[in-house]
Amino acid sequence: MTEYKLTRRDALKALGAAGVTVAGGAAALTWDRSEDERAPESATDAGDATEPTFGNHERETYRAVADIVYPSEVTGVREFVDSYLAGRTDADPERAIDMAAAVADLDTYTREWEDTNFVAVDAETQEETLQGMGVHTSDPDPHGDPRHRVRYYLVNDLLFALYSSPTGGELVGIENPQGHPGGTRSYQQPPSDR
Repeated sequence: MTEYKLTRRDALKALGAAGVTVAGGAAALTWDRSEDERAPESATDAGDATEPTFGNHERETYRAVADIVYPSEVTGVREFVDSYLAGRTDADPERAIDMAAAVADLDTYTREWEDTNFVAVDAETQEETLQGMGVHTSDPDPHGDPRHRVRYYLVNDLLFALYSSPTGGELVGIENPQGHPGGTRSYQQPPSDR
């Protein structure tokens, strides 16, 4: 089995495909841990349900969902997700609030069945929770009910990030995913016999 290693450079390319410009390039894609110390552990702990914050708990939830939806051949998931989220949330604070709210929706559903947050249960239960919520069959809709928002902000955003990166594109045989020009060499070579 071939292993596909995601990098911070892949995250930068995925952000470019999403229309996010990161000043300072890949070096700027780091999670500011000092903000985690000031931010509440969870959007639901913030005390203000109308404006949840995107902190460490939300990042951990995104990592857990990525571990479920990304193919097993992919490595470097944590660093890739962290870098992608750092760029995504810094570039669009309003979207970061919506992303945190989707995490809160997932936690609310998980608490109904497991009496704890999504990241507190094992990987098998996490996968069952996503399926039980109907995320795998729901349409992504940022204004829909909780399962639609979880699909839109967590699952689809993570899958978009993966498959718009050069490594994710290579995984599925797309030599030049959107946002990755590939250079002149890519179109001067004959197709390979895959």
